[in-house]
Amino acid sequence: MEFATLGRRRLLELGAGGVTAAVLAACAPVADGLTASTGEVRSGSFTSRFRPDTGTNWSVAIPAGGADSGQRPLPVALFLHGTGADHRMVFDDLQADRFLAQHVARGGSRFAIAAVDGGESWWHPRATGTETQSMVVEEFLPLLASQGLDTGRTAVFGLSMGGFGALLLASRHRIPGLRAVAAMSPAVWSMHDAGRADNFDNAADFEANDIFALRPELEMLPKRIDCGTGDNLLYSVKDYVSGLPGEHEGGFQDGGHDSGYWRSILPDVISFLGRNLA
Repeated sequence: MEFATLGRRRLLELGAGGVTAAVLAACAPVADGLTASTGEVRSGSFTSRFRPDTGTNWSVAIPAGGADSGQRPLPVALFLHGTGADHRMVFDDLQADRFLAQHVARGGSRFAIAAVDGGESWWHPRATGTETQSMVVEEFLPLLASQGLDTGRTAVFGLSMGGFGALLLASRHRIPGLRAVAAMSPAVWSMHDAGRADNFDNAADFEANDIFALRPELEMLPKRIDCGTGDNLLYSVKDYVSGLPGEHEGGFQDGGHDSGYWRSILPDVISFLGRNLA
């Protein structure tokens, strides 16, 4: 599917909330074993036609050297957050910007990490009219391109609700330049009534967004799935992984459904993303 074309006026509207940049070293406390980055994080907001009742905030972390460093523009990994969170989670809680800086310092390929608000939408069309998957594809990706990033080389990753959203988005083939997908503790269930009450509007909505049925769509795409052995989602994730076609990375490590576990696997996730975006 082709991207919807956004004109210059629409891009200006998307960025109307303003864009700010800050040196990452001046931001959140440093995680154990990590040093502060000298890169930058840019933040802004826009009004989305796919979630018009609220502002949509975003942030993007760019490693030291800027968006292009005199070479070709940086590729970008899109992060989809979980329930009860927003675009800030991946940087404030998981400190992905510092893990990215560590990855680059150790010789890994440079790329940007971008995150956007999705509310409690579960990253698919809802009966309320919210459609955050289209917001990502038709509005946020063009906005990132306007920031000098190479959206022709893109990956998507997420955790919990966002892990489900990442797998669903990758299965839909809506991003022509998608190079990889990674899901941390994805909130996946094989039956409509097996999980939460708020992730689908009804049984028909579940069927329309059944990522178990969509697994064949991921056969040729590099993919990584992780889940903690103490997570209530473990057996459902194992069920999902058991039917994935093609090769995949990841595994089942000690940990629960929490930030400590996600931080413990994030270096490997970032390495996976970097290899496939290079």
